Amino acid sequence: MNGRLVAVAVAVALVSAACGGSAPGSAAPSGQAPLADTSEGHSGPSVSGRVRDARTGAALAGVIVTGQDLASAPTGTDGSYVLAASSGSHTLTASRSGYATASQVVKVPERGTVTLNWSLVPTAAACSYTYGAWGACQADGTQTRAVTGTSPDGCSGTPVTTQPCAAPVGGSTPPAAAYRVFANNDLGMHCVDSSFAVFSILPPYNVVDAQVVALQASGKPLVLGAGQVRVSYAAVADATGSVNSTSAGKSDFWQYAGQLYGAALAPGQGLQGMWMPYDAPSAAGTTLGWDAALGLFKAPGIPIFPIDDAGAVNRYPLMRFSAFDAAGTPLASTDVVLPVSDETSCQNCHATGKAAAPAGALPWSTDADLEAQARRNVITLHNARNGTSLQAPVLCAGCHYSPALDLAGTGVTGSQRGHRTMSSVMHAYHAGKMAGLADAPVAAGGSVPAPATQACYQCHPGASTQCLRGAMTTKVDCQNCHGNMAAVGGTSPLLAGGSIDGANDGGARRPWLDLPRCQSCHANDATVKTAVAAPPPLAADGLRFLDAFQAGDPSASPILATNRRFAEEPGKLYRKSKGHGGLACEACHGSTHAIWSGNANDDVAASQLQGHAGTIGECSTCHLAPPTDGLGGPHGMHPVGAAWVSAHQGQAGSQLAACRACHGADDRGTVLSRMFTTRTVAGRTLAAGTVVGCYTCHNGPNPG
Repeated sequence: MNGRLVAVAVAVALVSAACGGSAPGSAAPSGQAPLADTSEGHSGPSVSGRVRDARTGAALAGVIVTGQDLASAPTGTDGSYVLAASSGSHTLTASRSGYATASQVVKVPERGTVTLNWSLVPTAAACSYTYGAWGACQADGTQTRAVTGTSPDGCSGTPVTTQPCAAPVGGSTPPAAAYRVFANNDLGMHCVDSSFAVFSILPPYNVVDAQVVALQASGKPLVLGAGQVRVSYAAVADATGSVNSTSAGKSDFWQYAGQLYGAALAPGQGLQGMWMPYDAPSAAGTTLGWDAALGLFKAPGIPIFPIDDAGAVNRYPLMRFSAFDAAGTPLASTDVVLPVSDETSCQNCHATGKAAAPAGALPWSTDADLEAQARRNVITLHNARNGTSLQAPVLCAGCHYSPALDLAGTGVTGSQRGHRTMSSVMHAYHAGKMAGLADAPVAAGGSVPAPATQACYQCHPGASTQCLRGAMTTKVDCQNCHGNMAAVGGTSPLLAGGSIDGANDGGARRPWLDLPRCQSCHANDATVKTAVAAPPPLAADGLRFLDAFQAGDPSASPILATNRRFAEEPGKLYRKSKGHGGLACEACHGSTHAIWSGNANDDVAASQLQGHAGTIGECSTCHLAPPTDGLGGPHGMHPVGAAWVSAHQGQAGSQLAACRACHGADDRGTVLSRMFTTRTVAGRTLAAGTVVGCYTCHNGPNPG
């Protein structure tokens, strides 16, 4: 175990101690009913867990958990069960009247018990409860509320819902007319290994940033900080009924976490102490910490997998992020997508018989699982070519440094010294092996290649996942921003301004740091342009560069814009920058790679916050009264809606040149002045997407 991972293990141990309680699968705490044992004295391997209502979190009694050739019995009053099982893979089902039957696949070890928890979704008419008031905060940091009256038909017992609460850490929650929670995954997609038995590239580690805004009856809204509110998350079903509340039983990660990451974790526990909601032993495991450097709430490393509680694949599960005041009273919540995909694959090239594992060259794997087969072949090839003696399971970043896994921030250590970075060995080495695949920017007027033919999607998620999604992806692909694989691998030195902080200009690209920026393409408005020596092609609107780097630049060095209207904070990436009112850029525009994508679950948050999908552009999201600050909005934007109609003529009369930055030098509108949603103003209904200029309502910039 190297020093970097020792720090992680210590941190996890400290978090576990602070959380208290019993880990899933451990002995029941004092006063809690033991698991209902349906194993009939069986001393071999078994499956155990608990079943809960997906909406309320209440324990469900009378649920039949069974599998082919396995004994079954109803769950006990605390929702618990134990099933005797033979080792190997089993498909289990959980069923009860009033709930949708769910299925999960579990791998049972030769000895011991594997934990498999369930969250059952009530059928349409099953359970529509009315609740009483929230109770006082308890010693474990939670408060509860119970159903009032009689449970509807199809529901038994008296469910109790639980939520986190907290005593004030310092300061107080300011009064407000309303509150808003802005939260988002920071990358737009997290990749995770489908299995950790052979080697690991990335663990389950979804990061969510959150901010809470207090809306004021007068004056500017307030962005709240540490000690003023508490933010936590809970699983929530999406529109299809899919809910992802637990990771226990969905992956072999926890079986190998100690060997790979030096951390002894309970099922459902992440590398930085965050938990999946159902698996968490206390409210602390689902409560966001305060990131002082970024000035926002952060959940680092939620260990989610793309399998919902019914066993179905869902790469865009929802999680509800809620804010509570110091007394534990809920203030507001927003449902946020936690994108995750295990479509990180090596089998397209490394499966036995494929190009990188030709017949007879080496003793290739015959594993029936193609991905496991391919990964074993990678280790065989690595040992043969590099004289190593790697044995599964292997952490690739143990030798090849990856900032994504440097959780302690120590930099290159131990056996990583003298080896290239993970990004370099993956991208630069494989850059010359992409024959027949698309590994170039989409040209102006060209078509985006089919996902299955894109070089990035051979390894990154993927032809099915298509992790690059959103507003830009009908015109560009990964390479329009990042450059080709050789550029990503750092084979050419960066040009001046190419490194994020200016400290690495002339050096090889630093992974996870020297990345494309919004300003690199959004470098112009309608009147002020960024001069580039070898400009990349422009989009049809004449404003946006189609590539984030100069034409012919093999390093794909990101352009540093001189027109900073759409620029990130100096020296910061988009996902770490803030803008108007101190809100994170991603809070309004969506996550990196998923700029308000059009994906149904991605768009839930925006719809909840402002009433429609897309970029947060409604002033009413944060302002109870229409702002009167002219062009003081984000990126120099004016207020939107009917209130602006009566105010805009004075603005145009005194600052017409400023208006033209978005409405165009000809006053007829540009892509920067399009309607975000359909609205009726001054008796005219303008559809979403309508480009607005003076001529939309007037005969030019004149008031007539």
